[in-house]
Amino acid sequence: MSSYKLVPWSEDLDLTEFYAEAGRRGFTNNESQFAMVERIQREREWAIWILYYNNKAVGSVAAHSIDCLPYAYRICARTCILTDQLAGPYGNALRTKSVITEHQNPTAQFFIPACIEWCGRDSNMYITTNHSEVASQRRVNDIFAPLLQKTGVLELAHVMEYRGHEQNFWKLDARMFQEQLEKLPRW
Repeated sequence: MSSYKLVPWSEDLDLTEFYAEAGRRGFTNNESQFAMVERIQREREWAIWILYYNNKAVGSVAAHSIDCLPYAYRICARTCILTDQLAGPYGNALRTKSVITEHQNPTAQFFIPACIEWCGRDSNMYITTNHSEVASQRRVNDIFAPLLQKTGVLELAHVMEYRGHEQNFWKLDARMFQEQLEKLPRW
């Protein structure tokens, strides 16, 4: 039986293979501890989680405070999922529209709930996107976020310069997200 586990990042985790595979795929924000962790650790508040599938690291996500908006957190930062290392319906099918809108993907099943729990459901939480070609940022900006906007889970709240890029700040409606997720299959 296959199993998923989301664990908080710590220096004790051996992520050598994960970093190498992320780097090989061009996920520069996840190719090393420096890129994935040490930059996030500079924030006032931060958390990073590693997703394991059958005891193998297959994904990561971070959340941290952002001071450019009042009482706000950036969630789903450093998101990386090695989708081909997931089995069954959750592997290669992760790129369909219905998998996004019906929350049948690792980001919705594991990453967003962890971020909500860490930030607090009533916090201002934002997913930032831009038109960069780094990793899959453009697809998140052009496909993932707009599809979740149609479900009411995200709202494009701000467009501003952030971390050297013009960024879209998509505000998460945590209550609506959790209500939708409760009605759908959980992994």
